[in-house]
Amino acid sequence: FQILTQEMTKKKKHNLDLILLNPDLTVGRTYSTPLCFQDGADKELFDPLPDIKVKVQSSFMVSLGVAERAEFHAKAPAETFPRDLSRDYSSTADRRKKGLLTLNGPFSASKELLRTTGVFGHPGGRLVVPNTGVGLLVPHGAVAENMSWEMYMVINQGETSVQTLEGCEILLGPEVTYGPPGLDLFCPVAMTIAHCAEVDAENWNIQLKRKTQDSKWEDVMAVEEESTSCYCLMDSTSCHLLLDQPGSYALVGEPLTQAAVKRLKLAVFGSMEAGSMSYSLRVYCVDDTPHAFQGVVAAEKSRGGQLLEEPKMLPFRANTFSLQVSIQDVPQFLWSIKPFTTCQEFSFPQVWCSNQQPLHCAFSLERYSPATAQLSCKISVRQVKGHEQILQVYTAVAETEKESVPFFMQTDCTITSQTGPKAFKIPLSIRQRICATFDTANAKGKDWQLLAQKLHLDRNLGYFAKQQSPSAVILSLWEARHQDTADLDSLASALEEIGKIHSKSSPKDQDEPESDFNHIQAGSLCGTGKLTNQKTEDSAAPEYTG
Repeated sequence: FQILTQEMTKKKKHNLDLILLNPDLTVGRTYSTPLCFQDGADKELFDPLPDIKVKVQSSFMVSLGVAERAEFHAKAPAETFPRDLSRDYSSTADRRKKGLLTLNGPFSASKELLRTTGVFGHPGGRLVVPNTGVGLLVPHGAVAENMSWEMYMVINQGETSVQTLEGCEILLGPEVTYGPPGLDLFCPVAMTIAHCAEVDAENWNIQLKRKTQDSKWEDVMAVEEESTSCYCLMDSTSCHLLLDQPGSYALVGEPLTQAAVKRLKLAVFGSMEAGSMSYSLRVYCVDDTPHAFQGVVAAEKSRGGQLLEEPKMLPFRANTFSLQVSIQDVPQFLWSIKPFTTCQEFSFPQVWCSNQQPLHCAFSLERYSPATAQLSCKISVRQVKGHEQILQVYTAVAETEKESVPFFMQTDCTITSQTGPKAFKIPLSIRQRICATFDTANAKGKDWQLLAQKLHLDRNLGYFAKQQSPSAVILSLWEARHQDTADLDSLASALEEIGKIHSKSSPKDQDEPESDFNHIQAGSLCGTGKLTNQKTEDSAAPEYTG
């Protein structure tokens, strides 16, 4: 055992000397060669000796534009780490807060101001920041009659605000501000923010935070808790908020277990290097929100990059293991790639704490002959002891033969503001009749709580109860939740279910002409599913007509 220990110590000293003399041997945050390791245990020989503090500058990180050197400490001070996350993540996150690590891959993204404005009166309307997953719904009647407000919504592109987050908290979506300050409305607005978490109450503690006047974050509510100050509804990819107070808001998550997952969007872009035989492939790993990917698109458009494959999603777990990006199946007789660059690595905190800032790495290939007009290869992106995705590249390298993949598929991505009835899916007359029927409780049980239940909004009912018109607020939340769908299916189904319950519970009332519920009972849905006020022979119920 002593002999083995001595040999191991010699190897560690030798490898440490190599690192100090040849910093280009290192990548990411670990003492490793540029080769990919299949397991973290393979890196044991590259751990520094006890009580030795060294500075290492990674050529990979330098190539990405990171100017600072990362400090590595063999011994970390004793401390208590949150939940069951390992020391590796906590100590590195702590160094991030102290400024010793640059965790965002160097990326010169466009920092143009993402801002939209609109003038809203009594009819209400909608604000949208295109291609970001962020929107604001101003309900009908929120603004007093004969008044108007010029409202705005801004996505904060800066990086300073998130530095005030505590512990293991990370941004799950963009920081959004709406105003103006002093905005006086009769009912809450509905804000939608896209997020990148795989929502699971057992693995995540997700909080809504608001920025104070001294630029610090304060807790507003946990998404799983009850609150009468605001309402938070988490869908698989978006968070819908009902808010009374203008200001800056952010959705923040703290992983409770290593099973917590945040979604990454993976994309590969390419371009020929001017005046050379080289072709550059750039692989981006970014939080899976439209806003984060828009930063990538803006940068690539400015450099003439071509999207080579539809972006894919990779679940990234909070297990403290790194992310490896490798290029495979390059035609050896047509293209060459620099040795020791076929695999590159992002450390766990770089990816986990990216806070909506894109990470990217590049592969430079050189063709042997100008006659080579095609490039085919695979890009593997995998988390150690986690998931893997393959990006297939097959592209023409000649400018005239390129067929680009569209950056966005939306046809209405330039719309920023809508006012009046066209901004809403539910016609105003139908909305008013629904509110008149459900806002007042009666012996038949047809009140707003039943409406909330059938629309799957039956938690945190105390928030709705304090509103002047609970049904109107429920419908505003439904509008925000279904802004990207083209019909009224779920609302029609809910009303039909309530109608069936009413018919079974009070058969004697079926012969009553013009009963209160018959005014809004839903008919069949067809065509575009647009509600109208056309009366039928049996009732005054609105029909859905094409």
